[in-house]
Amino acid sequence: MTAGPAVAALAAVAVVLLVITVLTARRPVEPVPDLAGYLARWAPLHGGYAPARSDLAGRWLSLAYRLARPLATRGVSPGVLTAWGVLVSAAVAVVAAPGGRWPLVAVPIVVLAGLLDNLDGAVAVLSGRTTRWGFVLDSLADRLSDAAYLLALWFLGAPGPVCVAGGSLMMLQEYARARAGNAGMGEVGVVTVWERPTRVILTAFLLLGCGVLTARADLLATLGAGAWIALGAAGLTQLLLVIHRRLA
Repeated sequence: MTAGPAVAALAAVAVVLLVITVLTARRPVEPVPDLAGYLARWAPLHGGYAPARSDLAGRWLSLAYRLARPLATRGVSPGVLTAWGVLVSAAVAVVAAPGGRWPLVAVPIVVLAGLLDNLDGAVAVLSGRTTRWGFVLDSLADRLSDAAYLLALWFLGAPGPVCVAGGSLMMLQEYARARAGNAGMGEVGVVTVWERPTRVILTAFLLLGCGVLTARADLLATLGAGAWIALGAAGLTQLLLVIHRRLA
């Protein structure tokens, strides 16, 4: 599969986004807080969940803070960063689509997409620009990014029904969490085995394997999509048990 036209389209969108990034930047009125201040602001926006700096979530948020602070200081718009995250995620599928060694090129793009997924929210928190609309937009962007990862696996040989099943379980988990939040439970509820960082890491390793073992790329992609199903079922079950305990 050739990716020339799609790459050209992505490049054109990237140029437009770069211009918008510059034009919409406005420096924050108040000083950007330190890491402790960032975590203190982040926790109430996520159901009161306060990760320790030593655990996986805490380390991930610390990295997001270090990368987001310069952007927040320069006044980069969180909404523009959300758009960048969707664009980079779409590039994962486009770059991986031709197969061969191309999935290797897609690996760092997955990592970049995962970082951008956290940067928009981190910049919003640091610059005091969190909004309910931004929360909805960020959630929608996350689902589009997840779909792009599954699309990459489909391009590499994973059966369509398996990819759809994996995506459906992921969507059910996020839908259950959103509905539980509306019913009175904190937005996070519980950090399951199948959160966004896990999806990013798994996709990156799958693309790495497909790029190295090109003759077995279709098998690896199928196994990877199957892992989306297994982990999605585990994460959904884990979340539903917590929801039941807190709301029943």
